[in-house]
Amino acid sequence: MQGQQTTVDPSEIAKFEAMAAEWWDPKGKFKPLHMLNPCRLDYITSQIAGEFDRDLSGDSPFAGLRILDIGCGGGLLCEPMARLGATVVGADAAERNIPVAQVHAEQSGLTVDYRHTTAEAMAEAGEQFDVVLNMEVVEHVADPLAYLTACRQLLKPGGLHICSTINRNPKSFAMAIVGAEYVMRWLPKGTHEWSKFITPDELFELLTQAGMNPVDRKGFVFNPVTWAWRLSSRDLSVNYVTTSLKPA
Repeated sequence: MQGQQTTVDPSEIAKFEAMAAEWWDPKGKFKPLHMLNPCRLDYITSQIAGEFDRDLSGDSPFAGLRILDIGCGGGLLCEPMARLGATVVGADAAERNIPVAQVHAEQSGLTVDYRHTTAEAMAEAGEQFDVVLNMEVVEHVADPLAYLTACRQLLKPGGLHICSTINRNPKSFAMAIVGAEYVMRWLPKGTHEWSKFITPDELFELLTQAGMNPVDRKGFVFNPVTWAWRLSSRDLSVNYVTTSLKPA
């Protein structure tokens, strides 16, 4: 990765390097992602199926689609995409995540092309995908607009970009930082920086500036009574997800 322009923030990468071995422990430091994953997958699969006219009840509904999960971590999204028949590339700037992801995919009998690289490096190499998954990454990069521009370059014309992040307001500070890191201790202290959080309107503007057309946004809402996440069309106050298209 030497010589490549990059939006990688070394201090952010160091945080996730330190937690790499715990990616597949549902009770470990990535417990919040394991809890959120079914809700994320519901949204992702429905958006892909809708855009590419795929029947999720069929065998290998995503066959023929090339999907990139940028900031793939241990592969929590890559493996379900591969099971649905897609050709999957998982990329992460944290080098220690890659062997963890590779070993787990092999143990699961899945083929995923995992790479220690960046969005910018892949865009410069001319890689192209039908779908780019960009989940809980944009709040960790040094230059969100440059990063999202690289994501757009990675899409084929008409391609689908799904991006989730955390809103910036008092409620998100209370829940995503005070609650998750200090009270529940779901995440190590310092995992997130509130100042790097991005509001939905700001993200839509960034996506537009990057050359994409935002077409949808939903909230991920945690219910402490049922201890589960759900999608919401109205409540984007903390975690939320967007879908954008690259013009054909």
